[in-house]
Amino acid sequence: MRHHRKCNLRFNSLLKREKKQTLSKRKKNNRKKIIVYFLPISLYLLLSTLPACAETVETSCPSTKVVVYQNQNPTNFDFKEWNKNCGNPRDYIYSLDNMVSALKNSNVVYLGETHNSKEDHEKQITIIQELYKQNHKIAIAMEMFQHPYQKIINQYLAGKLSEAELIEKSEYEKRWGFPWENYAPILRFAKYKKLPVIALNTPSEITHKVAREGLESLTPSERKLIPPLTEIRTDNEKYRQRLQAIFQQHQSAGHGNSTDADRFFQAQVVWDETMADRIAKFVKANPNYQVVVLAGQGHIVYGHGIPSRVTRRINDKTFSQRSILLSPPDETHSNNSTAIADFIFARE
Repeated sequence: MRHHRKCNLRFNSLLKREKKQTLSKRKKNNRKKIIVYFLPISLYLLLSTLPACAETVETSCPSTKVVVYQNQNPTNFDFKEWNKNCGNPRDYIYSLDNMVSALKNSNVVYLGETHNSKEDHEKQITIIQELYKQNHKIAIAMEMFQHPYQKIINQYLAGKLSEAELIEKSEYEKRWGFPWENYAPILRFAKYKKLPVIALNTPSEITHKVAREGLESLTPSERKLIPPLTEIRTDNEKYRQRLQAIFQQHQSAGHGNSTDADRFFQAQVVWDETMADRIAKFVKANPNYQVVVLAGQGHIVYGHGIPSRVTRRINDKTFSQRSILLSPPDETHSNNSTAIADFIFARE
């Protein structure tokens, strides 16, 4: 225990020294970008000078608060083995500012949430506010609203509807239902700063029907509420396998609207494709805006859900996206060679 505290004190001392040096360089040279990208490398070098503390640091969190964990090219994740509180300290970013700076040039930023996590929603508003400081042309895209209610959101943002009217007219309680106060600060900030808010979600009637009866069951009027069927791509086998496991969990627990794995997968893909279509259309119409997407982790991890489908629609090599999981994922394992996300917040 004494050795653990000693190592942490030594680590903290070096970290504080590094921060002081960084601040000095900022004041002297104003080389912010250089500091942003080299600070993690400096911290890696600092850690490499502490062989006596290596085991302690790797098996327990340093006492200094760790902000986020960055995955670059991980392979064969096994979250049962992964220390979700710490991860690998060589890949930590120790400052929210550094992460936000790394997002500056991304066209789309995904904030993958756990819907019932108050902490995740607090991080969302903080990140949005920090991104706004870098670029006032921010749009917030939200899974929490179904896209037929876009006009209702626009009326709220224009001051024509109260917050209570927005909740009622968008049928928020019926169609989403998680506590309104999770998202209220984000909507209030968007209204105050006059930021666009994009309703992303597919009408629940559509996803429920597809889950029960399949895509072929949709009527012509229902199909108008989703992208053309030619754009509903179900050819990602890794995504299918991951959702197959989720489907089995739902079946075991007696949850869900589908008793058929293929239809369950179709419903999820319709959901993803609709949200991707809404994001891509906004990006094409507003190329100077950065879009911040609020959606569940399942729609973001590995890029399978929304991100890859946005990329397909934009089809531009200069287009850039970054993904953030606001808390460690619940996945127990993966054979994926793709990073689950660009950043993962460690649990506090």
